[in-house]
Amino acid sequence: MQNGFSAFHVLREGVRLHGRVGGKGAPLLLLHGHPQTLAIWHRVAPLLAERFTLVMMDLRGYGDSDRPAADAAHLAYSKREMARDAMAVMRSHGFERFQVLAHDRGARVAHRLAMDHPHAVERLMLLDIAPTLAMYEQTSDAFARAYWHWFFLIQPPPLPEALIESDPARYVRSVMGSRHAGLRPFAPDALAEYERCAAIAGTARGICEDYRASATIDLEHDRADIAAGLKLGQPLRVLWGEHGAVGRCFDVLSLWRERAEGVSGAALACGHYIPEEASDALAEEALQFFV
Repeated sequence: MQNGFSAFHVLREGVRLHGRVGGKGAPLLLLHGHPQTLAIWHRVAPLLAERFTLVMMDLRGYGDSDRPAADAAHLAYSKREMARDAMAVMRSHGFERFQVLAHDRGARVAHRLAMDHPHAVERLMLLDIAPTLAMYEQTSDAFARAYWHWFFLIQPPPLPEALIESDPARYVRSVMGSRHAGLRPFAPDALAEYERCAAIAGTARGICEDYRASATIDLEHDRADIAAGLKLGQPLRVLWGEHGAVGRCFDVLSLWRERAEGVSGAALACGHYIPEEASDALAEEALQFFV
């Protein structure tokens, strides 16, 4: 997938990061979510490549990027560490300042990236998330039922890993197919790519550690920002699916306005997987928002 975009690999502190780059114009970093890969952008990327140089990367633990070992504090999969990966990837292409479009887990990385590296991130668009700390603190019965994997994946090893590894394709299809539109939005080639990468050794560990970090060390980092009175200063656009759990369970705009200075946003006529369910609408939003 992603024809017309060149593959690259960047080595950062022993972790090999995979991605694809192409297009022309201002640099725009694209970050995917769980349990997916950079293939989520296969419909959106061609619509943006005429105006932007797109850098699409697989997060550590996902896709064809490395799956580093776990540690007791989950630091290796903290969003701070993943944000450093993103900085290394962009600098490897000569970009010190750039914009960010990110979905789901990638949007949580983008939030930390913009907080920790405000000099680098010019503006950002986050897809179908509310701030991580708020989502944990305001968990309801409805949210827990819709986002059951948030609470399954953070259980101590090795049980979640073992269950995922017993049938990785079933895990991918169960998580993605349980949302608003089922598996219909996903192109067969994209779904096959998600299943291929889920079966790579270490993926289950990487996925679980990503979520364990979000429920522990990432919350510490978020609480430290709040205690210090820090907010995102960049223009922030948030989009969510009108048929998704995030918009139903949380006041997305209000929560982001607690964490950022300049926020706008809207619901799109889709569910959680905006890049694949509403690619044309997302591309239009991106072309209007990014400069």
